[in-house]
Amino acid sequence: MNSAVSQPLIKINQLTKRFGDFTALNRCELEIRQGEVFGLLGPNGAGKSTLLRLLLGFMKPTSGSATINELDCYNERVQAHRELAYLPGDARLPKTMRGRQILNFFAGLGSSSGNKTPARTYERSLEIANRLELDLSRWVAFMSTGMRQKLALAIVLASNSPLVILDEPTANLDPTVRGEVIQLVSEAKSAGRTVVFSSHVLSEIEDVCDRAGILRAGELVHLQNMDELMRQHRIRAKVEGPLPEVPELLKDQFEIQKTGENEILIETPGELSVVLKWLAASPVSDVFIQPVGLRAIYDRYHGGNLNSVVRESA
Repeated sequence: MNSAVSQPLIKINQLTKRFGDFTALNRCELEIRQGEVFGLLGPNGAGKSTLLRLLLGFMKPTSGSATINELDCYNERVQAHRELAYLPGDARLPKTMRGRQILNFFAGLGSSSGNKTPARTYERSLEIANRLELDLSRWVAFMSTGMRQKLALAIVLASNSPLVILDEPTANLDPTVRGEVIQLVSEAKSAGRTVVFSSHVLSEIEDVCDRAGILRAGELVHLQNMDELMRQHRIRAKVEGPLPEVPELLKDQFEIQKTGENEILIETPGELSVVLKWLAASPVSDVFIQPVGLRAIYDRYHGGNLNSVVRESA
Protein backbone atom coordinates (compact mmCIF):
# COMPACT_ATOMS: atom_id res chain seq x y z
CA MET A 1 0.00 0.00 0.00
CA ASN A 2 1.26 3.48 -0.80
CA SER A 3 1.36 5.23 2.57
CA ALA A 4 1.74 8.59 0.86
CA VAL A 5 -1.88 8.49 -0.34
CA SER A 6 -3.54 6.21 2.23
CA GLN A 7 -5.86 7.49 4.93
CA PRO A 8 -4.88 7.90 8.60
CA LEU A 9 -5.67 4.87 10.74
CA ILE A 10 -4.56 6.59 13.96
CA LYS A 11 -5.42 10.21 14.75
CA ILE A 12 -4.00 11.85 17.86
CA ASN A 13 -5.23 15.35 18.71
CA GLN A 14 -3.68 17.43 21.52
CA LEU A 15 -3.35 14.24 23.59
CA THR A 16 -2.24 14.99 27.15
CA LYS A 17 -1.77 12.86 30.25
CA ARG A 18 -0.91 14.28 33.67
CA PHE A 19 -0.33 12.52 36.95
CA GLY A 20 -0.77 15.24 39.52
CA ASP A 21 1.84 17.89 38.77
CA PHE A 22 3.76 15.59 36.43
CA THR A 23 3.01 15.75 32.71
CA ALA A 24 3.79 12.39 31.11
CA LEU A 25 2.52 13.40 27.65
CA ASN A 26 1.90 16.96 26.54
CA ARG A 27 -0.43 17.99 23.66
CA CYS A 28 0.73 15.29 21.26
CA GLU A 29 -0.38 15.75 17.64
CA LEU A 30 0.11 12.85 15.24
CA GLU A 31 -1.48 10.92 12.37
CA ILE A 32 -0.33 7.44 11.34
CA ARG A 33 -1.46 6.22 7.94
CA GLN A 34 -2.80 2.86 6.86
CA GLY A 35 -0.01 0.57 5.74
CA GLU A 36 2.67 2.65 7.48
CA VAL A 37 5.36 1.43 9.86
CA PHE A 38 5.84 4.17 12.43
CA GLY A 39 8.75 4.14 14.89
CA LEU A 40 8.75 5.62 18.38
CA LEU A 41 12.07 6.75 19.83
CA GLY A 42 13.11 8.29 23.11
CA PRO A 43 14.91 7.41 26.33
CA ASN A 44 13.14 5.92 29.33
CA GLY A 45 10.65 8.42 30.71
CA ALA A 46 10.22 10.29 27.43
CA GLY A 47 6.54 9.34 27.12
CA LYS A 48 6.57 6.35 24.75
CA SER A 49 4.82 3.95 27.12
CA THR A 50 2.27 6.58 28.11
CA LEU A 51 1.43 7.20 24.46
CA LEU A 52 1.01 3.48 23.78
CA ARG A 53 -1.18 2.98 26.86
CA LEU A 54 -3.40 5.86 25.83
CA LEU A 55 -3.74 4.35 22.34
CA LEU A 56 -4.70 1.05 23.94
CA GLY A 57 -7.31 2.71 26.15
CA PHE A 58 -5.59 1.57 29.35
CA MET A 59 -5.65 5.12 30.69
CA LYS A 60 -8.05 8.05 30.37
CA PRO A 61 -6.40 11.10 28.81
CA THR A 62 -6.32 14.31 30.83
CA SER A 63 -7.28 16.16 27.65
CA GLY A 64 -7.25 15.66 23.91
CA SER A 65 -8.20 12.50 22.06
CA ALA A 66 -6.89 9.52 20.15
CA THR A 67 -8.78 7.36 17.65
CA ILE A 68 -8.09 4.11 15.84
CA ASN A 69 -10.11 3.70 12.67
CA GLU A 70 -12.35 6.54 13.96
CA LEU A 71 -13.00 4.70 17.25
CA ASP A 72 -12.14 6.63 20.41
CA CYS A 73 -9.29 4.79 22.09
CA TYR A 74 -10.72 5.24 25.59
CA ASN A 75 -14.49 5.62 25.28
CA GLU A 76 -14.77 2.92 22.60
CA ARG A 77 -11.80 0.80 23.66
CA VAL A 78 -13.59 -2.55 23.41
CA GLN A 79 -14.41 -1.91 19.75
CA ALA A 80 -10.97 -0.37 19.14
CA HIS A 81 -9.25 -3.47 20.52
CA ARG A 82 -10.84 -5.50 17.73
CA GLU A 83 -8.77 -3.42 15.31
CA LEU A 84 -5.38 -4.19 16.83
CA ALA A 85 -2.88 -6.72 18.13
CA TYR A 86 -0.52 -5.69 20.91
CA LEU A 87 2.86 -6.95 22.06
CA PRO A 88 3.71 -5.49 25.48
CA GLY A 89 7.28 -4.98 26.59
CA ASP A 90 6.85 -7.65 29.28
CA ALA A 91 4.48 -10.21 27.77
CA ARG A 92 2.99 -12.56 30.38
CA LEU A 93 1.85 -16.01 29.25
CA PRO A 94 0.31 -18.96 31.15
CA LYS A 95 3.19 -21.01 32.51
CA THR A 96 1.23 -24.27 32.76
CA MET A 97 0.80 -24.64 28.98
CA ARG A 98 3.18 -25.72 26.24
CA GLY A 99 4.08 -23.38 23.41
CA ARG A 100 1.87 -25.16 20.88
CA GLN A 101 -1.11 -25.03 23.27
CA ILE A 102 -0.59 -21.30 23.79
CA LEU A 103 -0.69 -20.63 20.04
CA ASN A 104 -3.87 -22.70 19.65
CA PHE A 105 -5.49 -20.91 22.60
CA PHE A 106 -4.77 -17.40 21.29
CA ALA A 107 -5.73 -18.35 17.73
CA GLY A 108 -9.22 -19.13 19.02
CA LEU A 109 -9.43 -15.90 21.02
CA GLY A 110 -8.22 -13.65 18.22
CA SER A 111 -10.45 -15.17 15.60
CA SER A 112 -13.59 -14.44 17.58
CA SER A 113 -13.49 -10.88 16.24
CA GLY A 114 -11.25 -11.17 13.17
CA ASN A 115 -11.54 -12.47 9.63
CA LYS A 116 -9.30 -15.50 9.92
CA THR A 117 -10.58 -18.82 11.12
CA PRO A 118 -8.84 -20.26 14.20
CA ALA A 119 -7.22 -22.93 12.02
CA ARG A 120 -5.69 -20.38 9.64
CA THR A 121 -4.48 -18.16 12.49
CA TYR A 122 -2.97 -21.17 14.26
CA GLU A 123 -1.27 -22.31 11.07
CA ARG A 124 0.22 -18.84 10.54
CA SER A 125 1.45 -18.67 14.16
CA LEU A 126 3.16 -22.08 13.74
CA GLU A 127 4.89 -20.77 10.61
CA ILE A 128 6.14 -17.68 12.45
CA ALA A 129 7.32 -19.72 15.43
CA ASN A 130 9.28 -21.95 13.06
CA ARG A 131 10.90 -18.92 11.40
CA LEU A 132 11.88 -17.66 14.84
CA GLU A 133 13.40 -21.08 15.64
CA LEU A 134 11.13 -21.64 18.65
CA ASP A 135 10.72 -25.05 20.28
CA LEU A 136 6.95 -25.27 20.86
CA SER A 137 7.12 -28.53 22.80
CA ARG A 138 8.41 -26.79 25.93
CA TRP A 139 6.27 -25.67 28.83
CA VAL A 140 6.16 -21.88 29.08
CA ALA A 141 7.44 -22.13 32.66
CA PHE A 142 10.69 -23.64 31.36
CA MET A 143 11.19 -21.23 28.46
CA SER A 144 13.91 -18.58 28.57
CA THR A 145 12.98 -14.90 28.37
CA GLY A 146 13.94 -14.87 24.68
CA MET A 147 11.79 -17.94 23.95
CA ARG A 148 8.76 -16.35 25.60
CA GLN A 149 9.38 -13.24 23.51
CA LYS A 150 9.34 -15.34 20.34
CA LEU A 151 6.12 -17.03 21.45
CA ALA A 152 4.43 -13.67 22.06
CA LEU A 153 5.61 -12.44 18.65
CA ALA A 154 4.13 -15.51 16.96
CA ILE A 155 0.79 -14.78 18.63
CA VAL A 156 0.68 -11.10 17.71
CA LEU A 157 2.06 -11.26 14.16
CA ALA A 158 -0.24 -14.15 13.21
CA SER A 159 -3.33 -12.03 13.77
CA ASN A 160 -5.17 -10.34 10.92
CA SER A 161 -5.75 -7.02 12.66
CA PRO A 162 -5.32 -3.75 10.72
CA LEU A 163 -3.04 -2.37 13.45
CA VAL A 164 -0.08 -3.98 15.23
CA ILE A 165 1.50 -2.26 18.23
CA LEU A 166 4.95 -3.62 19.15
CA ASP A 167 6.67 -2.43 22.32
CA GLU A 168 10.37 -3.41 22.20
CA PRO A 169 9.67 -6.50 20.04
CA THR A 170 13.32 -7.56 19.67
CA ALA A 171 14.33 -7.26 23.32
CA ASN A 172 16.16 -10.38 24.52
CA LEU A 173 16.57 -11.73 20.98
CA ASP A 174 19.83 -12.57 19.23
CA PRO A 175 20.82 -10.64 16.06
CA THR A 176 19.72 -13.39 13.66
CA VAL A 177 16.22 -13.57 15.12
CA ARG A 178 16.02 -9.78 15.27
CA GLY A 179 16.55 -9.72 11.53
CA GLU A 180 13.69 -12.19 11.06
CA VAL A 181 11.39 -10.02 13.19
CA ILE A 182 12.22 -7.00 11.02
CA GLN A 183 11.36 -9.09 7.95
CA LEU A 184 8.03 -10.10 9.50
CA VAL A 185 7.22 -6.44 10.18
CA SER A 186 8.02 -5.64 6.54
CA GLU A 187 5.66 -8.41 5.45
CA ALA A 188 2.91 -7.00 7.66
CA LYS A 189 3.38 -3.65 5.95
CA SER A 190 3.23 -5.31 2.49
CA ALA A 191 -0.09 -6.84 3.52
CA GLY A 192 -1.44 -3.33 4.19
CA ARG A 193 -1.24 -3.46 7.98
CA THR A 194 -0.17 -0.50 10.10
CA VAL A 195 2.62 -1.09 12.61
CA VAL A 196 3.60 1.11 15.55
CA PHE A 197 7.11 0.05 16.48
CA SER A 198 8.67 1.26 19.74
CA SER A 199 12.36 0.41 19.99
CA HIS A 200 15.63 1.46 21.59
CA VAL A 201 17.60 0.10 18.63
CA LEU A 202 18.16 2.90 16.14
CA SER A 203 19.23 0.59 13.32
CA GLU A 204 15.91 -1.28 13.52
CA ILE A 205 13.94 1.94 13.13
CA GLU A 206 16.07 2.88 10.12
CA ASP A 207 15.62 -0.55 8.53
CA VAL A 208 11.86 -0.97 8.77
CA CYS A 209 10.06 2.31 9.49
CA ASP A 210 8.54 4.79 7.03
CA ARG A 211 8.62 7.55 9.64
CA ALA A 212 9.87 7.94 13.18
CA GLY A 213 8.81 10.20 16.02
CA ILE A 214 11.20 11.34 18.73
CA LEU A 215 9.76 11.99 22.19
CA ARG A 216 11.44 14.11 24.85
CA ALA A 217 10.04 14.88 28.30
CA GLY A 218 6.52 13.98 27.21
CA GLU A 219 6.55 15.97 23.98
CA LEU A 220 6.75 14.81 20.38
CA VAL A 221 9.66 17.00 19.36
CA HIS A 222 10.46 15.68 15.89
CA LEU A 223 8.92 13.67 13.04
CA GLN A 224 11.37 12.16 10.57
CA ASN A 225 10.55 10.77 7.14
CA MET A 226 13.02 7.92 6.67
CA ASP A 227 13.19 8.27 2.87
CA GLU A 228 14.25 11.89 3.29
CA LEU A 229 16.79 10.90 5.94
CA MET A 230 18.41 8.39 3.61
CA ARG A 231 19.09 11.21 1.14
CA GLN A 232 20.90 13.36 3.72
CA HIS A 233 24.70 13.14 3.78
CA ARG A 234 27.69 14.64 5.52
CA ILE A 235 30.88 15.25 3.58
CA ARG A 236 34.23 15.96 5.22
CA ALA A 237 36.99 17.23 2.99
CA LYS A 238 40.51 18.56 3.34
CA VAL A 239 40.92 21.99 1.74
CA GLU A 240 44.04 22.60 -0.36
CA GLY A 241 43.27 26.18 -1.43
CA PRO A 242 40.56 28.88 -1.70
CA LEU A 243 37.08 27.47 -2.29
CA PRO A 244 34.99 28.70 -5.23
CA GLU A 245 31.84 30.68 -4.47
CA VAL A 246 28.69 28.60 -4.15
CA PRO A 247 26.27 29.63 -6.95
CA GLU A 248 23.20 31.45 -5.64
CA LEU A 249 20.89 28.77 -7.04
CA LEU A 250 22.70 26.08 -5.05
CA LYS A 251 22.92 27.78 -1.66
CA ASP A 252 19.81 26.01 -0.35
CA GLN A 253 21.12 22.63 -1.53
CA PHE A 254 23.95 22.30 0.97
CA GLU A 255 25.59 23.99 3.94
CA ILE A 256 29.34 24.42 4.47
CA GLN A 257 31.04 24.69 7.87
CA LYS A 258 34.73 25.15 8.57
CA THR A 259 35.70 22.56 11.21
CA GLY A 260 39.45 23.11 11.15
CA GLU A 261 42.17 25.17 9.54
CA ASN A 262 42.18 22.93 6.47
CA GLU A 263 38.92 21.02 6.82
CA ILE A 264 35.31 21.64 5.90
CA LEU A 265 32.07 19.83 6.71
CA ILE A 266 29.25 19.88 4.15
CA GLU A 267 25.71 18.81 4.97
CA THR A 268 23.22 18.22 2.17
CA PRO A 269 19.53 17.33 2.55
CA GLY A 270 19.11 16.19 -1.05
CA GLU A 271 20.92 14.63 -3.97
CA LEU A 272 24.68 14.27 -3.72
CA SER A 273 25.24 15.08 -7.39
CA VAL A 274 24.87 18.85 -6.82
CA VAL A 275 27.52 18.87 -4.09
CA LEU A 276 29.87 16.55 -5.96
CA LYS A 277 29.85 18.80 -9.03
CA TRP A 278 30.82 21.76 -6.85
CA LEU A 279 33.51 19.70 -5.10
CA ALA A 280 34.93 18.58 -8.45
CA ALA A 281 35.79 22.21 -9.18
CA SER A 282 37.19 22.80 -5.67
CA PRO A 283 40.75 22.31 -4.37
CA VAL A 284 39.87 19.54 -1.90
CA SER A 285 41.26 16.11 -1.07
CA ASP A 286 40.59 13.25 1.33
CA VAL A 287 36.83 13.46 0.75
CA PHE A 288 34.79 11.30 3.15
CA ILE A 289 31.04 10.85 2.57
CA GLN A 290 28.59 9.28 5.02
CA PRO A 291 24.79 9.23 5.46
CA VAL A 292 23.51 11.45 8.26
CA GLY A 293 21.64 8.56 9.89
CA LEU A 294 19.01 8.52 12.59
CA ARG A 295 21.60 8.72 15.36
CA ALA A 296 22.54 12.26 14.35
CA ILE A 297 18.88 13.32 14.38
CA TYR A 298 18.32 11.69 17.76
CA ASP A 299 21.41 13.40 19.21
CA ARG A 300 19.98 16.81 18.35
CA TYR A 301 17.15 16.27 20.82
CA HIS A 302 18.86 14.20 23.49
CA GLY A 303 22.28 15.78 23.65
CA GLY A 304 24.16 12.72 22.45
CA ASN A 305 23.21 10.83 25.61
CA LEU A 306 22.15 7.41 24.37
CA ASN A 307 22.25 5.61 27.71
CA SER A 308 18.93 3.92 26.97
CA VAL A 309 19.22 3.73 23.19
CA VAL A 310 21.20 1.08 21.34
CA ARG A 311 22.99 2.47 18.29
CA GLU A 312 23.57 -0.88 16.66
CA SER A 313 22.00 -4.28 17.01
CA ALA A 314 23.92 -6.29 19.57
